[in-house]
Amino acid sequence: MKIQKNKVVAVSYELEVEGKTADKAGSEAPLEYIHGTGMLLPKFEAALDGKVAGDPFEFTLSPEEGYGTYNPNYLVQLPMEAFIIDGRTATELLVPGRTLPMLNSEGQVVQGTIAAVGEKTVTMDFNHPMAGKILHFTGKVEAVREATEKELTEGLHGEYLPKEGCGNCHKGGCKDGDCGCEGDCGSEDCGCEGDCGCKN
Repeated sequence: MKIQKNKVVAVSYELEVEGKTADKAGSEAPLEYIHGTGMLLPKFEAALDGKVAGDPFEFTLSPEEGYGTYNPNYLVQLPMEAFIIDGRTATELLVPGRTLPMLNSEGQVVQGTIAAVGEKTVTMDFNHPMAGKILHFTGKVEAVREATEKELTEGLHGEYLPKEGCGNCHKGGCKDGDCGCEGDCGSEDCGCEGDCGCKN
């Protein structure tokens, strides 16, 4: 069976960036995804089109084909007050290199990496960790099968389903930890990562 749209594909792979292994998935626990549904980088999926189980692969993605070029405008200085939790500054979280979920001006959750910690400010990098990097992938197609109707509707692991706990406030489900709503839902069982920004 060839890899094409709506097929469930399992791949083992190794991602090399700047001569070092940045990520990998072995054959015992391969990466599974539904082909052609935008779950992975478009050029990654394109490189696997037409392959069958057992086929090896090797390809390189430019920054533009991967996670984009590095944008210095995404390096932002935030006041130390932005990191006050329950009345005190969460200094234990302020470690360079640590990634934290933050709310942007639209109330959406974005991931930022701490670049530097000063006395009164924290420099956050909101570029993707792989922005500006050349990505070299090697691996093997482990399996290819038809997706079930349930998988096409709900996702392999229910990722297309709206998370429970936010009532009727969802505009499109809590995809990637962001339900796209405004306000503050204040519900511990919302299911979003961080503050989903729901409005009850």
